[in-house]
Amino acid sequence: MGDLGLLPAVNTLAFLLCVVFLSYVTMIVVAYLREGPHAAGDPTSFAWHVLVPCLDEARVVRRSVERMLADLPQVHVWCIDDASTDDTLAILRSLEGRSPRVHVVARTLPEARQGKGEALNAGWAAIRAWVPATTDRASVLVGVVDADGELDVGALRALSGPDYFADPTVGAVQLAVRIANRSTGHHVRTTGWARQLLVDLQDVEFIGPIAGMQLLRRRSASVSMGGNGQFTRLSILDDIASWAGTPWHGALLEDFELGLHVLLSGMRTAYCHHSAVSQEGLSSLRLLVRQRSRWAQGSMQCAQYLRPVMASTRVGNLAAFEICYFLLMPWIQLVGTVIYVFAYLILVWYLATVGLSPGAWIDSGQWGVLPLLFLGGIGPFFIWGPLYRRRTEPATTRRRAVVLGFASWIYSNLHYVATWWAFARVLADRDDWKKSERVSGPSAEAPAVAP
Repeated sequence: MGDLGLLPAVNTLAFLLCVVFLSYVTMIVVAYLREGPHAAGDPTSFAWHVLVPCLDEARVVRRSVERMLADLPQVHVWCIDDASTDDTLAILRSLEGRSPRVHVVARTLPEARQGKGEALNAGWAAIRAWVPATTDRASVLVGVVDADGELDVGALRALSGPDYFADPTVGAVQLAVRIANRSTGHHVRTTGWARQLLVDLQDVEFIGPIAGMQLLRRRSASVSMGGNGQFTRLSILDDIASWAGTPWHGALLEDFELGLHVLLSGMRTAYCHHSAVSQEGLSSLRLLVRQRSRWAQGSMQCAQYLRPVMASTRVGNLAAFEICYFLLMPWIQLVGTVIYVFAYLILVWYLATVGLSPGAWIDSGQWGVLPLLFLGGIGPFFIWGPLYRRRTEPATTRRRAVVLGFASWIYSNLHYVATWWAFARVLADRDDWKKSERVSGPSAEAPAVAP
């Protein structure tokens, strides 16, 4: 293999990958560690409406809506039934009859089941018609919470703060995301240590590296929206609809697409790390890879926005660069998979021929693959185990933090599998997807809501 003359190029490329990736991880970690408290605001300054898209959610929706009504008395909950085949619509009608703050938008076939974006558009249209014409639509905030989602009790106070909607230049805010059925969560934990570890790794991912990326995006003014826990001014949704037809569109990553439209409309997006929305984690490897494949395919679909983002005078240079990096990431991962596989094959070949002597490795020119493995491979993922214990879950033992760190490295490789799955679907011109299945239930009943 050494006679092929490829080793210098592979080593150099591996070393450059290490430098670039470690630099990015360092910036994420610094932003994560520097995050401090933020002042709360007055929720009564705004009108609050939450969209809850529902498709066969009879298992979880009653608990989520009742808890939201009990914890957040300012919120109107708009449940969009997308032609469910179970008892979802009947449950929603019973909730609507018990509380004037519950509104049901029932969609029927063939208009129904056209994707989450179309369901959200139906909810937006209902809110738009319900809000009096004389209302200041900039003070009407529309959130999106999944049927299994639960907002923090203090979420509205946090969102009303001076760094968020109290700032008139902020058009949309994304809350942090937590996994409700994690080991330290309040939902029923998952049976089996391997399944529970998979669920806990999702919590580490959302409140760790994903949160760090969002905190870094604050500096580049390119915070992205997520499918759960996003809030947007009604005036911005109306404005987007005036030139784009509807607020949400057909991409499988409709949440990120909305965030792009908010930025293209000239408003800012923000990320709130000190309040969160909880959702159910997936304990099935198959379901998790399928979910991440949907996200990867959605990113590929949103590549159509590269030119508008680059040409827009309303999006700053640093924000445009970060957005383009995100949109190109699935394609970079496809190329990176080939490079990583080739580098690991070289590593195995050297282990078999050179042995474990450090001097022999250096003399043989194998100086790039080892940093790729230990620094660019394991290290950037392992660090989130101890950081998770230090910043988020102090009750986690040191041993558990180490396990979560090493497991995060293995877990990260699922994204490569998901990206190739998404790429295969793109080649097959398929964009149909089944929603994620609910695999667990609550540990306690939500408080009853008086009529």
